[in-house]
Amino acid sequence: MEGPGNLEQETKTCKADATSRSRYRETLPQIIDSIVDSCQKETRLSHISPERIPSRQAVKEILSRTHQLLFPGYFSRENIDPVNLNYEIGSMVTVLFELLARQITHSFRHQCFRYSLPCVGCEEKGYQEAVTLLLSIPGLQKILSTDVMAAYEGDPAAGSSDEIIFSYPGILAISIYRIAHQLYKQEIPLLPRMMTEYAHSITGIDIHPGATSGESFFIDHGTGVVIGETTEIGKGVRIYQGVTLGALSLPKDAGEQWRGKKRHPTIEDDVILYSGATILGGDTTIGARSTIGGNVWITESVPPDTRVIMEEPRLHFK
Repeated sequence: MEGPGNLEQETKTCKADATSRSRYRETLPQIIDSIVDSCQKETRLSHISPERIPSRQAVKEILSRTHQLLFPGYFSRENIDPVNLNYEIGSMVTVLFELLARQITHSFRHQCFRYSLPCVGCEEKGYQEAVTLLLSIPGLQKILSTDVMAAYEGDPAAGSSDEIIFSYPGILAISIYRIAHQLYKQEIPLLPRMMTEYAHSITGIDIHPGATSGESFFIDHGTGVVIGETTEIGKGVRIYQGVTLGALSLPKDAGEQWRGKKRHPTIEDDVILYSGATILGGDTTIGARSTIGGNVWITESVPPDTRVIMEEPRLHFK
């Protein structure tokens, strides 16, 4: 049983703790003022505006719902059959349209307010561009069908197109890239890059939405693949993990000087790039039907029908 001395000591400790907490809390207004001051000075790191910025969570939802349209029946919560097809597609399109229009509007408004640009009629522009993307869905389905077939024909481990659609990170990254590329062509700010960076975060495959790619594009395994903004990829190209299609080293202050210019390679039709290959430079072209071996480093063009491999390494056992 505790005596009166122990109780008195405990009371003193509690009072001391309460005083200490109060003293620390008194510093909070000063901390708040310093953070607010920093927000006002460091404008690159803050979005202090009455207009909402595009939402990362909304971008994920847009991609999820667009996937339901691109691959009907695969990712839908409801079963889709010939009887309810019109109803289900109609429901998907209606919800996606509103989501898209809202986020595209936020993107344009953010740009206008952030950089004091002339008004482009953001809300109407949002609805207009949402319709344009939805109109592109059949075309996106057509080219994605060739991508899935390329994966099936190029990978002996693929059991079916169902397996590829459900589980291949390369197909997921390519499908998100193709959606983002369509928005990139429509000159929608922010959203395309947010989409491909989301794909990068979940697949390890980094494709800039500005890159162009022909049909029957296959990325096998895919982890560590990097494809830069001005890369041009032809038809029937196959890429393995760890491949980089990048730019040559640029000076520290080259951002404005090189922005929008060709900095990344061109890969012509039916080229195979094996794991770890690094191909750099806007003037570098890999000719059609060429095969680039693993861990090769290339900064010069390769003629068509060429096989490039590393000299066989020597192993030393000690």
